[in-house]
Amino acid sequence: MRHVPPPAEELALLDHELVRLDARRAQLLDRRAWLLSVLRAPAEPPRPWAPAAPPAARPYAPAPPASPAHGTQNVLLVLGGLLLAVAAIAFTLFSWGEMGIAGRSAVLAAVTAGALVAPALLLRRALPSTAEAVAALALVLTVLDAIALHAVAAPGTDGLAFSAFASAVLAAVWTVYGLLLGRLRTPLPAAVVAAQLPLVFAAWASGASATGFGWALMVTAAADVAVASWCRGLAVRVTACAGAVVTGLASLALGLGLSVSADGVSGAVGPGALLLAGAVVAVAGAWRAPREPAVLGGVVGGFAAVAAVGGVPAAGLPWDRAVVVYLLCGAVLPLVLRFRMVPRPVAWGVLSASASVVVGAVLWAAPVVAAALLGPVSMTAGVWSGAPEGFRGALGLTVPWSESASSPVVLVVAAGLSAALHVRWPRTLPEKGWRATAGAGGAVLGCGAVLALLAVADAPYAVAVGVELLLVAALLALTVRRAADAIAVTFLGCALVAAVSVGLLGLAAEPATYAVSGALAVLFAGSATRSRVPAVRSVLACSSVMCAIAVAGAVGASLGWSAPHTAPLVLVVTAATVLLGARLRTPVVAASVELAGVFAAVVAVALAVTDAPFLALVLGLCGVLAAATALRPERRLVAGYPAAALFVAAAWVRLAASGVTDPEAYTLPVSLAAFAVGFVRRRRDPAASSWAAYGPALSMTMVPSLVVAWGDPHWLRPLLLGVAALVVTLVGARLRLQAPLVLGGSVLALDALHELAPHVVQVFDALPRWAPPALAGLLLLAVGATYEQRLRDARRVRESFGRMR
Repeated sequence: MRHVPPPAEELALLDHELVRLDARRAQLLDRRAWLLSVLRAPAEPPRPWAPAAPPAARPYAPAPPASPAHGTQNVLLVLGGLLLAVAAIAFTLFSWGEMGIAGRSAVLAAVTAGALVAPALLLRRALPSTAEAVAALALVLTVLDAIALHAVAAPGTDGLAFSAFASAVLAAVWTVYGLLLGRLRTPLPAAVVAAQLPLVFAAWASGASATGFGWALMVTAAADVAVASWCRGLAVRVTACAGAVVTGLASLALGLGLSVSADGVSGAVGPGALLLAGAVVAVAGAWRAPREPAVLGGVVGGFAAVAAVGGVPAAGLPWDRAVVVYLLCGAVLPLVLRFRMVPRPVAWGVLSASASVVVGAVLWAAPVVAAALLGPVSMTAGVWSGAPEGFRGALGLTVPWSESASSPVVLVVAAGLSAALHVRWPRTLPEKGWRATAGAGGAVLGCGAVLALLAVADAPYAVAVGVELLLVAALLALTVRRAADAIAVTFLGCALVAAVSVGLLGLAAEPATYAVSGALAVLFAGSATRSRVPAVRSVLACSSVMCAIAVAGAVGASLGWSAPHTAPLVLVVTAATVLLGARLRTPVVAASVELAGVFAAVVAVALAVTDAPFLALVLGLCGVLAAATALRPERRLVAGYPAAALFVAAAWVRLAASGVTDPEAYTLPVSLAAFAVGFVRRRRDPAASSWAAYGPALSMTMVPSLVVAWGDPHWLRPLLLGVAALVVTLVGARLRLQAPLVLGGSVLALDALHELAPHVVQVFDALPRWAPPALAGLLLLAVGATYEQRLRDARRVRESFGRMR
């Protein structure tokens, strides 16, 4: 039996089949159109045929491009409208005088009336583009009518006053015209543009003051904001927004200039009122705007409000106090967050304006803080030359202190505001790290306020040193009481910066140096023992070691010792870090302390570098300390090699200081003994590295001999050294040992270079100047052509070298 579906199902099947047929018909029509185009242009290669795709898939071929008729029509209409406008202007300017008054008026009136009526007829016939072009021409003709009316009917009136009246009338006429013909897109935006001029021309014609011009611009901006907020057309709203931005910013700039340059409070009231009105207009425009314009409007409103309210009392104050007034006004702006009716983007903009005002005030006070921090660097030029009477005498920088008297107040207010935001962050705002940033900023600003107060008040030298030490102690106490967060890191950073500043400040006098360096060493060490964060403990312990290095250097200077004689005192600090590193249980802290001790050793070597005997002594002591560190199993590999290198370097320096010209007599016995020790070690531990077993023995003799051979004019020493290096190299290659291969090959290459250098120089002098670049180019070409093979060879060499011991 044949199944007959229900009517609803059958109807769905029929609809689906009709859709499929329509899709197939569209594909066939597209193919037909393409075939016609191929027949009309036979030069174009035919595209291959493909089977039709199902309706659910993508179409057979891409949709044909839009017909260019519409674009061509628009271009022709625009060109025609421009030509007609140019013709009308030329007729008005050049052919106007050839006709009488009645004729001129009749011609312009007739043409304008026709141009105004024609768009309505064109719209009825579904010709919107043509109607748009004719309407634009009609608007231009109305402007020409206004010019003609002034020249004919009222030639004696003021041009500015007539322009104000004419622009207002044109704005009204174009508005009515655009509302009547709602499908036209040009008249209403043109009316908005014309509406920007009446009040400005009126203020200009009446000889208004700068404040009057500002109010004219502000009222115009308010009207633009109203249009942008309540009108529906996108073009009208965009044009009104642009006009509001231009006129509003011009008015605010004019008001700000008048407020800042006002002679007194009474002179700042008028500009303040203008700025306050600008703030209201900006916030009103941002109230219903999208997110980004709303934030921008809130920023402008916040800045305008600060300038309006703060400009009145600031007009009668010096600039340093005026900054405080503006800062206080900016600090009040966050109260807008308490009003829930304010849109969130507007509140964000106002808060951004407040933050910008605070940042600007802090930047104004920053030079004083920089002088207090960086000024003590001048103490390095006159160490222990005597303590100055006041804090400013130790800074060595020229700062207008009388004009910066309000810097501490600015920093205190900014620090208090940041701390308040950290303690009680508004619930209406997401944190996202901003709360921690506010707390960290409060800590930095608080420290800057203390330093600025010392500098502005010109505190006595002893008081300044004591206060800065107390500041470091307070910051360290706050650091060890907190977990490892951003605020703790900020406290630690401020403590380190303040410690460096007060340490430099203590260089003015000998007692101050001992007091400051010792106090800082104790503070950092005590804080390191109390902190529970390994990273913080490491930093504090390293800082304590640095202060101990300063104390050791000061002791040597007090005893009248030279820099080389002071170096062993500095090594006492390294010895203390070796002992301390062995007792510390936290590996990170122990490693940090030992690295700080290494830095102390480097300082000691740098101090002794001018005296060869003391340098040998210092290198030997460093080797002893490194060997003592290598006794610990976890430090054996890290400190063992440096210990051997230091002992070898100490021996070399001692030989050079003693004027030995034949170092082999001293180094060869030591090398033989060291080689025997290394051989025994390799017998007991075949996996031991050849660098640990044979490196010290080989370098003990070969390196000093190479240094002497480079200055030896005879041939015997370079020959013997080359033969010995060749033997060592061959033995290293045969036994697959890295140390003999690398050391022997390096010494052999340098010895050969020393012997061949004069001949190479003669060859290069004999060659023409173009030959070396040409040879270099050929070498580069050869290497480039065989780059892959050279890369494989280098990889094989590296692998073979890595398998050696």
